[in-house]
Amino acid sequence: MKKSELEQIFSSFNNKKVLIVGDAMIDAYMWGNIERMSPEAPVPVVDINKLESRLGGAANCALNVKSLGANPILCTVVGNDNNGVKFEELMKESSLSTEGMLVCSDRKTTVKTRVISEGKQQLRLDEEDKHPIIIEKQFLNNFKELLNNTDVIILQDYNKGVLTKKIISEVILIAKNKGIPTIVDPKNDNFLEYKGVDIFKPNLKEIKDGMKIEFDEKNDSELEKATSDLRKKLSAKGILLTLSERGICINSEEGFVHTPAYGGSVIDVSGAGDTVISVASLLLSEGVNFENISKISSLSGGIVCQKVGVVPINREELLTESIKIF
Repeated sequence: MKKSELEQIFSSFNNKKVLIVGDAMIDAYMWGNIERMSPEAPVPVVDINKLESRLGGAANCALNVKSLGANPILCTVVGNDNNGVKFEELMKESSLSTEGMLVCSDRKTTVKTRVISEGKQQLRLDEEDKHPIIIEKQFLNNFKELLNNTDVIILQDYNKGVLTKKIISEVILIAKNKGIPTIVDPKNDNFLEYKGVDIFKPNLKEIKDGMKIEFDEKNDSELEKATSDLRKKLSAKGILLTLSERGICINSEEGFVHTPAYGGSVIDVSGAGDTVISVASLLLSEGVNFENISKISSLSGGIVCQKVGVVPINREELLTESIKIF
């Protein structure tokens, strides 16, 4: 791709509307020091000196889409609780629309709290309800109202109950009828429900668990077979498989391509998966071919993994680095 072509593609992101449908949450962090053991049990005592709450799950995807210059609308469900109020505040602080956010009284807002000391995570506490949402009809009606002028739909599944089988099938059907491309970040429970999507983006663990198969991920012919089998099962146009430090491969109607990780970075940790799907969705909406989607997405994951913590991708940095590899 020429420099001018890349610049045109990246500038087109400004005009894109992206609907993100799925499970959102709060990522909370407690930082502190360990200087003694508890007299009550053989566990360390962490003296907390810093607390932080960030948008997580599908909401982190929205942050990445916004950072790329596009307009994200998050369709999700939170609980009628203090954490739901906190989630809405975090959305507004980030200048993200809350029009796709519904409140449901039968569930908690998902919060993952990490206790960090001595440079590593000591403990994680999860507050959540995983049962399917009971407001499917209201959710779908709200989704339909927000659909006008949408360029691409991201379905982001964390097995927390927003993406029920009915919502998955309805969203994909509506998108197909309107000619809107769809891209999925799956989890195990509904792994094979996403039939007919444009891009399906599992990681290695997800494809092995979801397909109930084992294969040698260091062998490209085995990677090609596994992704081909999955593509046929889902009738998907492309399977974008993240391979940790080995990069990304894509299996599509255009063929199979394995793109190494740029800089040797691991590309599906610390929110990098959210970055990859955000970048891929915008490239897909612009009609970029699958091989180039794979290359630029792999690069984006490598860039954010070089940062400390969960950081949205910077569009100008991604453009500069993309020009170097083409």
